[in-house]
Amino acid sequence: MKQFYVYILCDRPFGSLYVGMTSDLIKRVQEHKAKVIESHTKHKSIDKLVYFEIHENSESAILQEKKLKKWKRDWKFNLITRENRFWADMYSTLF
Repeated sequence: MKQFYVYILCDRPFGSLYVGMTSDLIKRVQEHKAKVIESHTKHKSIDKLVYFEIHENSESAILQEKKLKKWKRDWKFNLITRENRFWADMYSTLF
């Protein structure tokens, strides 16, 4: 069964954030790290995976992505810190 991911990237702890959704988290984060995606993530070096969650269908992932994008920054910071206390780049844990 295909899985979908909602994820948050940052440039540094409590810095700039990017919320996204994908069906291939490893590939998508690789694209951010290689700066091949034309967005503010490329120009601000927002490429550290600090949070992700798994969804069983695209509809729930899209709804969650939209919800998180509307959250206040402090709420996102609290979510990340609760799951990833030191804001470590979780990319290497995906392998």
